[in-house]
Amino acid sequence: MAEASTSSDNSIGIVKPQTAEFDEPLSLANGRSLARYQLLYETYGTLNKDASNGVLICHALSGNHHAAGLHSYDDPKPGWWDAYIGPGKAIDTNRFFVVSLNNLGGCDGSTGPTSINPASGEVWGPDFPSLRVRDWVHSQARLADRLGIARWAAVVGGSLGGMQAMRWALEYPERVNRCVAIASAMKLTAQNIAFNETARQAISRDPEFKDGHYQRSDTVPRSGLSVARMIGHITYLSGDGMGEKFGRQLRSGSFTQGQDEPVEFQVQSYLRYQGERFSDSFDANTYILMTRALDYFDLAREYQNDPVKAFSHAQCKFLVVSFTSDWRFAPARSREIADALMAANKEVSYAEIESDAGHDAFLLPNMRYQAVFGNYMAKLADEIETGEQEAGN
Repeated sequence: MAEASTSSDNSIGIVKPQTAEFDEPLSLANGRSLARYQLLYETYGTLNKDASNGVLICHALSGNHHAAGLHSYDDPKPGWWDAYIGPGKAIDTNRFFVVSLNNLGGCDGSTGPTSINPASGEVWGPDFPSLRVRDWVHSQARLADRLGIARWAAVVGGSLGGMQAMRWALEYPERVNRCVAIASAMKLTAQNIAFNETARQAISRDPEFKDGHYQRSDTVPRSGLSVARMIGHITYLSGDGMGEKFGRQLRSGSFTQGQDEPVEFQVQSYLRYQGERFSDSFDANTYILMTRALDYFDLAREYQNDPVKAFSHAQCKFLVVSFTSDWRFAPARSREIADALMAANKEVSYAEIESDAGHDAFLLPNMRYQAVFGNYMAKLADEIETGEQEAGN
């Protein structure tokens, strides 16, 4: 997905990750359990007296806990959603207490394939249990308990994060006031599953993958992970957006007759750069785990494949947002969510935002997106603050 933009003037500033350790076993959807685990998270803003202004940020496939602010002034790269979290932004940290975590199974500090398996004393690697979106939600609920948040003002997420937000609304309906699902879907299309499988095949066929036990040999399947990232990155962009950004511009070589120098297009160089960077920072087993969780997600499976029946269990209000050029999670998928919610007699606001940025649009600055998202969250903040004033009287 797209890189976060440079930190803005109204950034929340320096933030420090925190670690929550859990010793109570977590039962997983696959029948296994984790005896103990940790979650790395960040918080922004201040929790109010009745803990009613908490907002949970659920990240997408390659996201993590660092959603806003800076870890150091020496590193000017802000969190991945810094454009929308901070003072005066859509999720206003002057009014909300924001919690963003690295999902269980991640590779940025939460327990996952790169962690030590306490039973063996070795790195989990491919032996780490497979996870479902509901497992993330249950672990997030425990973090909420630890933070003293009985009910979220909103659970918010884009893409895979939106799937988590919707699952929250069904698993813990009494603990969610608003659900915001952006550029998401109730289940993946066959085409999306195919893209994910192609990426996994690129990783598993890398000779350095070693059936997932590459860390034992002190190797990394960089080539396979890089190709997987390139495949994913192509699907996050739109054709028009790529054409406008790169066209057929050359980085090197020439089509002049008589010259035999290899030709390299700008887009080729860009994709290789993205793939190489990703392979240096992300874990291959984690990538496989996350994409499988995406594939397995089906909101209505246990409700006789009836999304209306599924959403009938929700008690919160919803905001659903899509982007016109997003072909990976097309607007039609978001309209299916909105239609099912309306059929279930739930209150839902839906917006389709004009953008040529493809699936990455949910991460990038966009005036109409900012207005829709910001106004929705501002009204929620007004309701919370009005409730506090009434309680004080």
